[in-house]
Amino acid sequence: MRILIHDRNEEFGQALKEKYDRIIRADGKYAPCQGCFHCWTKHPAACGMKDSLHEICRVIGQADDLVIVTENWYGGYSPAVKNILDRSIGTSTPMSTYRAGEMHHTLRYGRHSSWSVLVYGETAENEKKTWKLLAEKNAINDGFRSSEVSFIPDTEELEARAQ
Repeated sequence: MRILIHDRNEEFGQALKEKYDRIIRADGKYAPCQGCFHCWTKHPAACGMKDSLHEICRVIGQADDLVIVTENWYGGYSPAVKNILDRSIGTSTPMSTYRAGEMHHTLRYGRHSSWSVLVYGETAENEKKTWKLLAEKNAINDGFRSSEVSFIPDTEELEARAQ
């Protein structure tokens, strides 16, 4: 399954709907993670908050390829995209294991293929280094075999690159 998470407008997602099995727009119309860990313990892989991200753990957990389109915010995801990723912690369990020589939580859904991030907006060289490390560590943590970051200064290129 191919999943797209983006913080662009509705038309951006509509233009790409044929290329993805699921498109999640980071529009900020949902609650932030409360840190209750119910998605780990009480309701595994389901958020206790009943909004549009209630099932986000299962959606991301079933992704073979995850593509994230986000504005650069000081070398990290935009707040709306970060919120979605925070709410997806239930893709793993509270148990721990070693992956890539590091301690990580055990995966609830197994391994995935690729974690790709398309970063748009002005990005300084030191931010690019941070982005590459962030994407690599996020991919390992969520069980993706590879990670890739592309920097797109001109937003008009985004749609073509997201395909």
